[in-house]
This record gives sequence, structure tokens and C-alpha cells, in this order.
Amino acid sequence: MANPSHPVLADIAEPEGDEDEDGTEPVETRQPPGWTPKDWPNATAGRGARRGTGFPGLGTLGARAAEGVQRLLGSRHRASVLGAGTALTILGAVLVGFLADAAVVGKLRHDRDRQVAYASLRYNLANGTTPTGAFDVDGRPVAEGTPVALLEISGIGLREVVRYGTTPADLMSGPGLRRDTVLPGQVGGSVIMGRRALYGGPFQYLDQLQAGLQFKVTTAQGPSDFKVLDVRRAGDPIPPQLSRAKARLTLVTTSGNPYLPQDLLRVDAVLVNDDNALPAGSVAQPQPGDQALSTDRSAWMPLVLWGQGLVLAAIAVTWLRVRWGGRQAWLVGSPVLLALGLAVADTAARLLPNVM
Repeated sequence: MANPSHPVLADIAEPEGDEDEDGTEPVETRQPPGWTPKDWPNATAGRGARRGTGFPGLGTLGARAAEGVQRLLGSRHRASVLGAGTALTILGAVLVGFLADAAVVGKLRHDRDRQVAYASLRYNLANGTTPTGAFDVDGRPVAEGTPVALLEISGIGLREVVRYGTTPADLMSGPGLRRDTVLPGQVGGSVIMGRRALYGGPFQYLDQLQAGLQFKVTTAQGPSDFKVLDVRRAGDPIPPQLSRAKARLTLVTTSGNPYLPQDLLRVDAVLVNDDNALPAGSVAQPQPGDQALSTDRSAWMPLVLWGQGLVLAAIAVTWLRVRWGGRQAWLVGSPVLLALGLAVADTAARLLPNVM
């Protein structure tokens, strides 16, 4: 009941449900002597606060249900934010890894592989162990990636070691000889493929060659001088001199946009002097991925495995952001994410055309 000493308070109806089961007023609504009307709002506000709810008119059960709903919504919002952060982290790592692999790491890898292959070729030439066909000096099939020739075109500043094989993995280190063709300078036709954009782009300036330009290719049988006949694109006719020559060579790469190849670009060349044609060596059967613009389907499995590792690392970095904070998490996780992103990008490059 209201204090009769305060007529204003007596006229204020008390909220329903504020009485205990025995009909008495709860302790928190009883006014001690000396209260004034201005104390009533504080008393009513305090009642809700002491009950632990900010929901006037709800009982204890309703308040707890509302708090549970708030927690549930908060946890779902947090989960969605963390999920979005993880997805963006994975996407960022892949994009940064691909750009770094295409622009920086790939070129550094090509330059290193070229130096190593050049030293290996010089050593094998000095010891007479460089293969002259599909089989080495011991009669075993030549392993993919084995250095077999040195291609030098001074007109465009090209000096590259030619390896055996033209799969996407083979051409990551430099130009390659298609295994079903003879070595340059031997009687017959030779095909050398090279990338135009990725991994150093050794054949990026191939379209600048002009008819009549001469260049040199050195194999285990010695140097051979070639002369450019023409630069062919899709739809251009094959020059008749090419089919009449004893030893002919075709350099192959892409045409159009370097990263969106439309077709192939071919440079046809013949031996300057047919009398210098060398005896033909053995050739191997073509394998999947040898043709121009081929991809490496065997890269799917390692790509999935590297991708799973990247997803787990991104989840771990997201969890560390919650526990440690953003700065500490990125300090620890950035090198791991970058390394995995490079691995994913490097593996994915094998699914791109081999001469891209």
C-alpha cells in the first residue's frame, strides 16, 4: 500500500504483478520513511535493474528467454563475421600468391633454373653424356627436364637452355623440346615450345623476329645455324620452303593477350646450309600434355591438398585474431598464408596452358 503521508504517491497505481504471492508488497517497492515523489522513478528503475532484466512487464522466465535469444543472435552474428573473415583471408592469400608467383617468384625461379640447367648442360657436353635422341648414352629413356640444347637468338636477347619435354611442369623452368620431334639441326622437324608470360616469359618477344634473321642452337652434335622464314599466326599458310628443307625448326608460343591467349604463334626456321644437317636421332611417343596449349590434369589432387591446408591455416589465423588480437595473429599467420598461397598458385598454374 502507498504511504498515506505522500498523497501524490497514493494516487499512482502500482504495476500489476508487483505483489508477492501472500499479497504483500515486495521489499524493493516499499518506500522507507522520508521518501519524496522525485524518488519514485529511481525506485521503479532500480526494481527492473535488481531483477536483472531490461524488459518491463516480463517475468523472470520471459527475461531469461529474451537474454537467451540475444546470446543466440550474438553468437550467430559472430560466427557469420568469422566465416566471412576466413573466406576473405583465403581469397586474399590465393590472389597475393598468384600475383607474386606470376610476377616475381616465377621469374626468380626461371632465372635460377636456367643457371642450374646451363651448368648441367656444359658439364654433360664436356663429358659427352648429353642425349642426342629419346635415349641417353646408357640406353635409358631421357628423363623429362633434362637439358638437351642451348638456344641463342641475339636479335631479341634470348639465351635459354632447352629441356626435354613440353608439359606445363616442364615449361615452368624454360623452353622445352617436344619429345616426338628430333633435336634441332638433325634431319627432320624439331619443335621447341616456351612460355610467353608466366615464369619469366622466355618467348615473350618471339613475335618481334623478322624473316631472314639468323640464330644458333647448340646440341651434343655441335652448333647449328638457322634462318627465320616467317612468323605465323592462326590462319597463315605454311611457307613452302619449310617442307623442302632437310632440317627445320618451329618455335611455338601464344599470341594475343599474354594472360588470355587466343591462339598460337609459330616461328618457322630452316637450317642455313642443308649440307650441315645432322643424322636424326630417336624420338619418343607423345604424352598427354605435350601439345601446345595443353594442361596438366594430374595437378588437381595436389591442388586440393594445398587448398585444404590453406583453409585450415586461414581458420587458425581467424581464431588467433579472437584470442590474441589482429596484430599478433597476422604477424604469426602471414608467412604461413603466403607460403600456402604460393603453393596453391604454383599448382594451379599447371592447369593453365603450357605455353602461357
